[in-house]
Amino acid sequence: MKLRLTGLTAGFGLVLAAALASVTPTFADDCQSRGSLDVIYCDADGDLVADAPTDPSKWRDPSTLVFTYTPVEDPAVYRDAFKPFQDYLTEKTGKKVIYYTVQSNAAEIEAMRSGRLHVAGFSTGPTGFAVNLAGAVPLAVKGTEQEFQGYNLIVIVKKDSPFQTLADLKGKKVAHTSPSSNSGNLAPRALFPDQGLVPGDDYEVLYSGKHDQSVLGVNSGDYDAAPVASDVFKRMAERGVVNADDFRIIYTSPKFPTSSFAYAHDLHPDLVAKIREAFRDFRFPPEMQNTFGGADRFFPVTYKEDWGVIRQIAKSIGEEYDRKGLDDMAKKEAEKAAKKKAN
Repeated sequence: MKLRLTGLTAGFGLVLAAALASVTPTFADDCQSRGSLDVIYCDADGDLVADAPTDPSKWRDPSTLVFTYTPVEDPAVYRDAFKPFQDYLTEKTGKKVIYYTVQSNAAEIEAMRSGRLHVAGFSTGPTGFAVNLAGAVPLAVKGTEQEFQGYNLIVIVKKDSPFQTLADLKGKKVAHTSPSSNSGNLAPRALFPDQGLVPGDDYEVLYSGKHDQSVLGVNSGDYDAAPVASDVFKRMAERGVVNADDFRIIYTSPKFPTSSFAYAHDLHPDLVAKIREAFRDFRFPPEMQNTFGGADRFFPVTYKEDWGVIRQIAKSIGEEYDRKGLDDMAKKEAEKAAKKKAN
């Protein structure tokens, strides 16, 4: 696969599975503790993320850093939005930083695992796959001086619809986003049953592909309702893509962290220190603050502590951040891409 990951084919799931299987298990024989991590990684310190290689010859110090952000909404918006940070990262590391657009969560994860992606923003749900299977080390989320920027799972319906509670959606057309999405699929499956609605039993789960497509689908009447990330819905309304007054929110969940920003575990420790410094010191210019809902900096987080609720949700619905789970996600995303291309 070329470095520029512009899309998936219907056979991408098989390609991904082969790529995962082809990596040499560096730690297979000498690692005493890896937890849920894949066999090519080790977690001796118990922080749930991959340790840097113990052999300095395996530390990577690329001349160019490849950066990307989770494939949500319009990719061009985020490519431009992160330009100031890319420039700052170049200043701090002394390395050229390039942005490559990815069209699926599976492609983004595979790119970091294979060594072609060095720093990236991963969606909340797929972060677990990135940690366990790609050696991603989350270090920050967007936020302010006081707190990280979170979001809620919200369920939207048309304002003039008769639906008032989740239980009213039994037998209706409800759009989830994608299998790996936290707010778009995993959290609804974990949280809705306590509200009297069981996804997959009380209604057929219809995958839209992305949060924005779920919102637009409800707006057009293709779906009766959709669980989506509150921050995505807010940004779409602020950009005038939809009118917030045309919708009604019938459910709001507790707060979740937004997309994680992570670096590859095997980067040279000196380079990692500079990357961490860049995330710590960078302040968002006004245009970035507008794009990201008032966030003005990267707020420090750890995967072990701040992704605990996300792992709990995944566990409650039987989701595993393993090769089979990622392969299933890749196949579903490939099928969606093929279907969209055919139409």
